[in-house]
Order: sequence, then structure tokens, then C-alpha cells
Amino acid sequence: MNKQKYHLQRQLKSTGTAYLLTLFVFGTHYGYLGKWGIQILFWITLYGVGVWYLIDLFRIPGLVARHNAKLWQQIDEIEKRERADEVAMNLAILNEKKRQNFS
Repeated sequence: MNKQKYHLQRQLKSTGTAYLLTLFVFGTHYGYLGKWGIQILFWITLYGVGVWYLIDLFRIPGLVARHNAKLWQQIDEIEKRERADEVAMNLAILNEKKRQNFS
């Protein structure tokens, strides 16, 4: 497996984990998604005086889905390149066999 693809797959996030971090670990869901600037602002404003916190309870599935969608798009591009490389290699092998048969 491609190292870059493996690295991207390891960065995929879970909605359940994001909720657990929000509810039980000081609202660290933005940090979990790699958005540390927003995470620090979230803490400084005391969770947006609670309003931001309540809104985020409904936004978390969308935040995680958008994060994962970007990763899946990159993984999909890697897989397309891998398939194209495999087809090119198979064609080269086939052409070599044809050349050997005509010799």
C-alpha cells in the first residue's frame, strides 16, 4: 500500500470520538480535527459563552464529514493513479509478450 494513502487513511476521524471529546475532554473536537486555531479561540471565549458549544453539538457530524471528505478525495486520486500505473504496466508486459511471440 502506498505510504501516502496509508497516512491519509489514518487521519480519518470518527463522529463518535468527536462527540466524546466535546462532552468529556473540555470540548477538544476542533483540535481532534486539526483546527487548533479555532480550538484555542473556542477555549478563550469559554466555548462561545456556551452558545457556540450548543451549536457545535449539532454541527459535529458535518465538521467530521467535511474533514473526511477531503481525505477521501485525496485517497481516491491516489487510487486512480495506482490503477493507471497498473494498467500501464500490464500493457507493457502484454506488448513485450507480443514482441517475443513475433520474434
